[in-house]
Amino acid sequence: MNRTVLSVFDIEPFRIGGVEMFARELSTQLDGRGWNSVVCFITPPTEAVRMFLTLPNVTVEVLPNVERFGWQPMAGFSALLRRHRPEIVHLQFTPFLSPYPWLARLHGAKRVFFTDQGSRPEGYIPRRAPLWKRLAVRSINLPMSAVICVSNFNRRCMAETGRMPAERIRTIYNAVDLTRVSSNGDAGLAFRQRYSIPVDRPLVVQVSWIIPEKGFPDMLEAARLVLTHEPDVWFAFVGEGAFRNEYSRRTAEMGLSERIIWTGPVADPLTNGVYAAADFVCQPSRWQEACAWTIVEAMSCRKPVVGTRIGGIPEAVEDGETGYLVPPGNPPALAEKMLSLLRDSALRERMGEAGRRVVETRFNLETNVAELLRTYGIA
Repeated sequence: MNRTVLSVFDIEPFRIGGVEMFARELSTQLDGRGWNSVVCFITPPTEAVRMFLTLPNVTVEVLPNVERFGWQPMAGFSALLRRHRPEIVHLQFTPFLSPYPWLARLHGAKRVFFTDQGSRPEGYIPRRAPLWKRLAVRSINLPMSAVICVSNFNRRCMAETGRMPAERIRTIYNAVDLTRVSSNGDAGLAFRQRYSIPVDRPLVVQVSWIIPEKGFPDMLEAARLVLTHEPDVWFAFVGEGAFRNEYSRRTAEMGLSERIIWTGPVADPLTNGVYAAADFVCQPSRWQEACAWTIVEAMSCRKPVVGTRIGGIPEAVEDGETGYLVPPGNPPALAEKMLSLLRDSALRERMGEAGRRVVETRFNLETNVAELLRTYGIA
C-alpha cells in the first residue's frame, strides 16, 4: 500500500484561494511525514495555481464531472485509484451521497473521509430524517471513516438529521495560511490605484460570489443609506457571478456608480491588496454559510467584519468584539453598523486586532491541517 492521500475537490482551481492554500499546506505536512499527496480537481489548474501547488510529493490530477454518477466519472475515479493506490481518500465539495466511498474501499483504500462544506439555504432548519432514509444514507456511506465539518453549525445540521452517527462527525474549521498575510501597505495602495479609488477615502469591501445568496441586494441598499450620511465612502465588490451584470445595472439605477467598484475576480486577495486596502469587510449573506473563508481572510489581515447572524458566521465574527452581526435581509441594520465603524478608527483597530487573535487560535491553517492529519491517523 502506498503512503498516499488522494484529495478530490469538485472545484475549478482558477485562483489561489482557500482550497488551494489548504491543498498546499496538506501536501507540505504530508511531505514532512513521508507521504505522497494526489490533488484532483474538475478542471486543470491555472499556471499560477499549478506552480503554487508544486511540491516534490504532489501529483495534480483532473477528474471532470465528479458531481455526476455516470459511468465516465466513476471509471475515471477508479482509474485514479488504480494508478495511485491511496491509503486515504478525502472527498471535498463532492456530493454527500455518491458511489465514491465504496469504490475507494473496493480499490484498497483503508480510510475514506468527506468534508461537509455545504451552506444551507435561507430559512433552513435541520430535522431528523425518517428512519428508512437514515438507514439508506448510512448504508451508502458505510465505508466512510468520518465526516469533517467546517463549522459547528454544519456539525449540528449533520448530527440532527441523523444522516451520520454523531461519533463519526468532526469539526475542523476552514483556515488561513498566516505566512501569506502581509502587513505591507503597498499592496493595498496598489489595489486602490488599480481601480481609481482615492487613497484618502474610506473603503468597504465584500469578497464573494456575486449571487443573491451573498446578500448583494441588501448590500446595495445599505450602501445607499450609508452614502446619504457619509458621501465620501467607496465600496469595492470583488468576485464574479451570474448576477454581476444585473447588480451593476441596479447600481447605476440607484445612482451609486461613482462610489461602487465591481472589480471582477482577483487571483489572490490576500497578496493582491484587497483586504489591505479596506477599512473593513462585509459579508451580509442570506443563506446559512458553512464557514466563509473570506471572513477569516479579512480577520487575518486585522480587518473588522460586518456579517449576518446566520449559519457558521457567528463562529468567526464575535459581535461587538471582532466586528458586528446583523439579521439577514436587514439593510438598515447593516448600514448602522457600517456607519459605526466608518466613524471610529480606534474601534476598527481594536476589532481588527481581536479578529487576528481569533484567527491565530481557531483558524490557523497549519494547526488545523495538523489536526486533520491526526484524524487521518497519521502521526
